Amino acid sequence: MPNRQLIRVAAVVLFAIASAPAIDATQSSRGQEYAGTWSGTWDGSGSGEFELTLEQTRDGGVGGKVAVTTEGGNYTAELKSVAFDGTKMTASYEFPLDPSAEVALSATFDNRTAKGTWMLHPKGQAAEIVSGTWTVTRK
Repeated sequence: MPNRQLIRVAAVVLFAIASAPAIDATQSSRGQEYAGTWSGTWDGSGSGEFELTLEQTRDGGVGGKVAVTTEGGNYTAELKSVAFDGTKMTASYEFPLDPSAEVALSATFDNRTAKGTWMLHPKGQAAEIVSGTWTVTRK
């Protein structure tokens, strides 16, 4: 009798493993494959150059910085958050030209390009001050 129970348990476990959906590698991505320098342009309430540098962090995630040219002054900023869900990225950074504001980024990446949107808003608030789009190509 114990051998029959063991065989049933083994059969149930094997069936469960065989029936489980395959894990999609793009869903589990943390964005490391997009590490590197991406350069292009932004537009919205003006336009200019936009450079995004993504780096793998010690914990296996992704961090980075931006370099932006604007009519009001050029700046660089460290990303304070970066998250990937497959090919989709969200990130944010403190806006160096106005310490009371921050910039939220979103984008969709492919192998060589990324396209997305940006929004400037007061820190801790969702209210949009100004927004636009950005496009970059991997260097």
